[in-house]
Amino acid sequence: MAAAAPDPRRSLLLDLFRAALAAVDGRRRVRAALAPAADGAPVSALAVGKAAAAMMQGALDALGDRITRGLVVAPDDGSADAFAGHPAIRCLAGSHPLPDERSLAAGEAMLGFAAATPPGSRVLLLVSGGASALAEAPATGVTLASLRGLTAAALAAGTDIEALNARRRELSRIKGGRLVERFRGCEVRGLLISDVPRDDPAVAASGMLASASCEVTIVGRLADALEAALRGARARGLAAVLAPERLAGEAAMAAGRICHELAMMPQQLLVAGGETVVRLPAHPGRGGRCQHLALAAAGLIAGHPEYLVLAGGTDGRDGSSEDAGAIVDGDTVARIGDAGLDAAAGLAAADSGTLLEAAGDLVYTGATGTNVGDIVLALRLPPGAMIAM
Repeated sequence: MAAAAPDPRRSLLLDLFRAALAAVDGRRRVRAALAPAADGAPVSALAVGKAAAAMMQGALDALGDRITRGLVVAPDDGSADAFAGHPAIRCLAGSHPLPDERSLAAGEAMLGFAAATPPGSRVLLLVSGGASALAEAPATGVTLASLRGLTAAALAAGTDIEALNARRRELSRIKGGRLVERFRGCEVRGLLISDVPRDDPAVAASGMLASASCEVTIVGRLADALEAALRGARARGLAAVLAPERLAGEAAMAAGRICHELAMMPQQLLVAGGETVVRLPAHPGRGGRCQHLALAAAGLIAGHPEYLVLAGGTDGRDGSSEDAGAIVDGDTVARIGDAGLDAAAGLAAADSGTLLEAAGDLVYTGATGTNVGDIVLALRLPPGAMIAM
């Protein structure tokens, strides 16, 4: 029997997701932000976070050999390989979501970088979400074990990012603006890709740029990505609307709100974004908040062929998995059942990734060069409908 033809509605959602990612690409956004600054003065550049490598590439595109020394602290995902052999750029890998010894080494390297920067220097700090775990220099008396315990407990309990980062600031020598203060007598500029509500520099990356002595420019935010998805949908002739509120709270509850709104609204596409949480059982399976939301949505739209929901993390990694998220449809639950698995049980076990892989619904992007939160695209369109691609 011949394989079923690919569903063009899935291709549409993937295209819109890629358009959203492109709109907040770290390399492009940093290059654009720095393009006007071309007076020739040397620059010391430090990048940290999930988008650190892309942001440093953008700085090099704009400033070239004006960057005389640089440090990149990025995930261990290959994104920093582009700097291999670069004479001015040192690269370190940290750990995420739980800090480890590499994260502590990265934090000390950042402090050393600041200490070695002469007064009067121009300093460029490139920061994105994920920096809180990737680099840390604990305050006196704070141990790595206590940092890991704090983060693990917060993740398991579904603690929101603002509350977690507030606690992280208290325990750190580099967060809460303390890193900026180490560049004494320097002209410090910060470029931020924000993944937090209200795009507050005091919250993003646990306030690593939150200092009066640092001029902060937000070069990428969730709103930019969502607007790009809306433009792409409307250019294809779809009636699309932005969700009235940022996604937050329990992922399964958010799925319910998304599916209810999709069923009630006159438009065909609902675009939403934010960051939900998942309360984890004692022994969680594979997956993350986007996959959890998608699996919950699959149960709600089961048997309705006109519905599809994409949920994806803009950083390309969802929770404990290597996948960005998933696209589910009205037959997802049936495909899970055909594989001998139970969707409700998988949801309760926080094992969404295993079930969605069995359904063929996972979305893989690899490292994306950005991190502005999660995106959900909910579509109501009958199979076979004409789509402008």
